[in-house]
Amino acid sequence: MNIGILCYPTYGGSGVIATELGKALAEKGHKIHFISYNQPVRLDAFNENLFFHEVRFNNYPLFKYAPYETALTSKIVDVAKTHNLDVLHVHYAIPHAAAAVMAKNILKRIGIKIKIVTTLHGTDITLVGKDKSFEPVVSHSLIESDVVTAVSNSLKLETYENFSYDGDIQVVPNFIDFQRFNKQPKDHFKKIIAPNNEKVIVHTSNFRKVKRVPDVLKVFRKIAKEIPTKMLFIGDGPERNSIEKECMSYDMCKDVTFLGKQEAVEEILSIADLFIIPSETESFGLAALEAMACEVPVISTNSGGLKEVNIDGVTGFTSDVGDTDKMAKDALHILKEENLSQFKALAKMHSLKFKLDTILPIYEKLYQ
Repeated sequence: MNIGILCYPTYGGSGVIATELGKALAEKGHKIHFISYNQPVRLDAFNENLFFHEVRFNNYPLFKYAPYETALTSKIVDVAKTHNLDVLHVHYAIPHAAAAVMAKNILKRIGIKIKIVTTLHGTDITLVGKDKSFEPVVSHSLIESDVVTAVSNSLKLETYENFSYDGDIQVVPNFIDFQRFNKQPKDHFKKIIAPNNEKVIVHTSNFRKVKRVPDVLKVFRKIAKEIPTKMLFIGDGPERNSIEKECMSYDMCKDVTFLGKQEAVEEILSIADLFIIPSETESFGLAALEAMACEVPVISTNSGGLKEVNIDGVTGFTSDVGDTDKMAKDALHILKEENLSQFKALAKMHSLKFKLDTILPIYEKLYQ
């Protein structure tokens, strides 16, 4: 099939999933055409079935903001006509689904039929859904899509709550690359981080308020009072400075390390004993799944899609948002020597349900 993929080209989860999906489809012989304003960061391998079409647009003095959605629509029409696209798979409702619907109508007028698969990833519903000015556009885009998918059942229900859409939404979860995300022999690295065999706890995020990073520090402080522990923070963002200052105020700097943005996250996860993700909301919880694939049990909230990824009492534990006392208690239970190996094994076992080989045929069937 000839498939057009619309996605954000950045490091965000939706862009990564869209790109990895496209690469896998190309390996199976489908012609994949990425359409975006930059080449996706994960589009880093050559394949004769992979193509990238850049959306170019000029910022005319007449406009305060560049009319990206209009330029995107025109590029979709051009690519669909030139390469005989069968399906458009759009990741994110705004602006991608909206532009795809407009392009579909333009193509229809010239006798070209194209189908649209819209995948909802999270903030296009959870954040845009709170801005009622976007509701008519998002609802119309969903109605005009031929297939709508969501990455978790939680996101599916939230879509029904926020938008005027009563059609079917199929839950197709995210996936990860198990060739990359697996426990690697990094004992020498662990010895540097934890020279006295301390337990190693990891948190990774974009340090925004919704991630509730201060809760990570609260949980760590409670754990550190009971057992020798080291804390690794991966990522960067607006909350990082305040967290570092709080760490210094409690004289915890010797046990807490801020690693910033890291490309090889899997190498750090390979030395971890526990992963903490206390987010206020997560549409799926890809970071938790990556940790589990590296045999790291998870302490998370029970919000959004996290409870569908992190199975309470099996791969780790879930708690209400902000309940740091329970999170610390559960963490100490996992970190006991007689419990840790079992939690690690079960985390890995559950993560295998999210293999690309399992998810890819689902999307192929939807395209057909």
